[in-house]
Amino acid sequence: MADDYKSKLRAMLEAYAERSAKLPATEKAPKDQADRRMCGERLHSVVRPVLDGLMEELKSAGHDAAVREHIERDDAYPSVALSFAPRNGLSSALIFRYDPRHGIVVQREVKHAPWKGRPPTTQGTGDRLGTIGIAAVSTSWVATKSLSFIEAVLKAN
Repeated sequence: MADDYKSKLRAMLEAYAERSAKLPATEKAPKDQADRRMCGERLHSVVRPVLDGLMEELKSAGHDAAVREHIERDDAYPSVALSFAPRNGLSSALIFRYDPRHGIVVQREVKHAPWKGRPPTTQGTGDRLGTIGIAAVSTSWVATKSLSFIEAVLKAN
């Protein structure tokens, strides 16, 4: 029985390898490379500076915050994220990322402090805050989404 899942996995991996080998070389490269590159540039030039500014303000108020950026990776879509943990609170995340169907998607995961009497099943809430076209992303849009996220984290902790 223990080897049953391994044989299923091997069969899936072999089928994938056969399917991948049949694709022409041009189909193996991502078709949305230009959009990915443009999105990475927008995330870096528009979103990152806003998140960096917010991070500095949060840190100067005694909270823990960090910004991470992944825009040059071939194995993942471009993204920029703000992690924020209020004093004595849990770390939550706000992520701006490229989605080939929607442009830039912003999602958040707000972790609720268990000591505030919330049941463990509602430990975190992840939800989409919105989408916007790559060229339409603006500093004010990023600031609005970010402040909404920070307000939700502060209320939850």
